[in-house]
Amino acid sequence: MSSVRAGSSSPEGVVRVVNPATELTVAEIDRQGKAAADAAVERAARAFPAWRDVAPADRTRLLRRFAEQVEAHAEELALLETRNVGKPITDSRGEVSMVADVLHFYSGAVDKHRGATIPVAGGVDLTWPEPLGVVAAIVPWNFPIAITSWKIAPALACGNTVVVKPAELTPLTALRLAELALDAGIPEGVFEVVVGRGTTVGTVLVEHPDVAKVAFTGSTEAGRDVMARASGTIKRVTLELGGKSANVVFADADLERAAASAPFAVFGNAGQDCCARSRILVERGAFGRFVELLVAATEALVVGDPEDPGTQMGPLVSDDHRARVNGYVDTGDSGLEVAGTSRVPEGPGWWFPATVLAPVDPRDRVWREEIFGPVVAVTPFDDEAHAVALANDTPYGLSGSIWTRDSSRALRMAKAVQAGVLSVNSNTSVRVNAPFGGMKQSGFGRELGMEAMASFSDVKNVFLSTEG
Repeated sequence: MSSVRAGSSSPEGVVRVVNPATELTVAEIDRQGKAAADAAVERAARAFPAWRDVAPADRTRLLRRFAEQVEAHAEELALLETRNVGKPITDSRGEVSMVADVLHFYSGAVDKHRGATIPVAGGVDLTWPEPLGVVAAIVPWNFPIAITSWKIAPALACGNTVVVKPAELTPLTALRLAELALDAGIPEGVFEVVVGRGTTVGTVLVEHPDVAKVAFTGSTEAGRDVMARASGTIKRVTLELGGKSANVVFADADLERAAASAPFAVFGNAGQDCCARSRILVERGAFGRFVELLVAATEALVVGDPEDPGTQMGPLVSDDHRARVNGYVDTGDSGLEVAGTSRVPEGPGWWFPATVLAPVDPRDRVWREEIFGPVVAVTPFDDEAHAVALANDTPYGLSGSIWTRDSSRALRMAKAVQAGVLSVNSNTSVRVNAPFGGMKQSGFGRELGMEAMASFSDVKNVFLSTEG
């Protein structure tokens, strides 16, 4: 069950959860520390043997009931996510729907995750998957409910128990999911939530000897720290980290479609997305026309009240984060050219305009660093080789897009661009039944799809002699 106790006092203080669109307090939650994290791991460890031994058909039923609970409370969860994160309600509804889809998918994966029979001399060799034990899931603030589901669903399907540490800025939907899991019949201790600082709760979970695996999504800098700390107990680690994804547009592409799609590829969730295609590379012959179309699409974005179904972009998550993003654009005599921006509301809220910078020198930090806000940099390229060189000239390798009508070129580019998830003539990155994850300093391991099941289990090998 959730390890946050309503009405209790905490020596760690209080987490004040704020609506980024209104700057008003949504909830106050006791901040938890080392003792609470240790207790959550202890409960999860105690619950593990019984959960591991639940019959596959019964575990399937429980996860399916969990999905049905999410569907029954979809609007409540969507409003909670919107008021906590500031994302448009239509986006939150879509993400809650994805959570249900993820739980349904992994409810059906329980008995599909199988071993093998291997022909060997002198007997039979068998393999089968076994759960790891207690899994720590450390979730970021930008897609709290969706990414929580990506981690807990395959972990639970494999027979692990899970302790989730949501970001302090956005803990509300993780807490509610834990309650819905109990309502679905998932036993206490199987899905725990601890709300606290990364430096305390996160550190406990990463270093705890009874935690077998850490599934972390966050910055590359934090990922390095997680990896180093996990090495002390030789934990398995999945890291989904930062990105600076390329959106490569060739002159033969459908420029109107590519330009109309591009704003949502980088300004979705106010640019607070590790998959954001925040570098747009356009073949030189089409550069002027594409920028013109992109600016028009950006200026037409509806930025405003996240609870209005017509809103396309909401505020940034906090005032501190807004100041950080602004530091990339408000740089005085840097020479940055602002080609266009969206309008933003007046009054309270941590608003920042969707901003197109074009043309940008690929040596500039707005091209090279992850801004994590609604800012896109656009630069021209000369030919295919130049496009590949520009796209790969980054320490990151998470996602990206290629726009061309030439199918051979599309395949060449898809093989050449160093990224874990690529789309051709599309700007989408995530599909529930397909693997998701990065290369280079964007991390390693895969979430979603059947591939995720492998990362939450071990393979046991057993030889049976047939000799007398």
